[in-house]
Amino acid sequence: MMDTLQNFFQNLRSMQWNDYLDILVVAFLIYKLLPLIRTPHMMRLTRTVVLLVLVAGATGILKLYTLNWLLNQLLAVGLLAFVVLFQPELRRMLDHLGTVRLRNFFGSTKPVQEVDAMITQTVRACEIMSEEKVGALIVFAREQHLNEYYKTGTQIDALVSEQLLRNIFFHNSPLHDGAVIIREGRIAFAGCVMPLSKNPNMPKELGTRHHAALGTSEVTDAVVVVVSEETGTISVAVGGMLKRHLAPQTLEKLLQNELNPDQKKEERGDLLEQVKKKLTKHGKEDGHETK
Repeated sequence: MMDTLQNFFQNLRSMQWNDYLDILVVAFLIYKLLPLIRTPHMMRLTRTVVLLVLVAGATGILKLYTLNWLLNQLLAVGLLAFVVLFQPELRRMLDHLGTVRLRNFFGSTKPVQEVDAMITQTVRACEIMSEEKVGALIVFAREQHLNEYYKTGTQIDALVSEQLLRNIFFHNSPLHDGAVIIREGRIAFAGCVMPLSKNPNMPKELGTRHHAALGTSEVTDAVVVVVSEETGTISVAVGGMLKRHLAPQTLEKLLQNELNPDQKKEERGDLLEQVKKKLTKHGKEDGHETK
């Protein structure tokens, strides 16, 4: 083990600037590409693979050759199984890379004010539809653009507004049975067919909209809002979890946390600035009094 550590530090000292640049570029690409294929069941498999790699490394250091050989063979076969099992996620990632804009890839996002307006209009529409018991399914696309679901709906390409959302999900509207997909602050498509959840533990009283909401959150990174047509309750599905019976204020906070993380950064910055001003003011007053 000591020899391994010595070799590691020797290799580290022999690295040049281009080696560090190579590592930084690869790390950046992994950081940007992982969200494109991040789904709950894939994350569970990833944790298992990481554990197997660590155990294989430990068996190599401890010279447990038979166990190390078995684990290496399992990992080699597992790589092929990974490609087969997660073909849909990998295809979505490649589709997204073909349409992603360069500024978005390097971290540019929608202005906070635009996201705030989108969330406000959505919450108002959901509150009214909840009171009137109008069913709705609203999908907020994030890193994954959901290209494969667009072709099942009708293109809209309009700003998010309370009136438009309510008109789409009105009982007699031809698009009310499908999902609205919101991308980059605009209603991109309506009447879309989304994947249903295969979770056997879902309550039996939940209908197709809730199954579609949870199913979408299981296979994509989208945030999905659903309004029940039977009870008028508002729910949100994200990361394979369904949060039910939400008040409009809770819905707004949840959407802010999931869709507008920059807002939280600005709020923390404003809070720190206020604290600094107060400390400076008190310091000046204390200094004046001591004089």
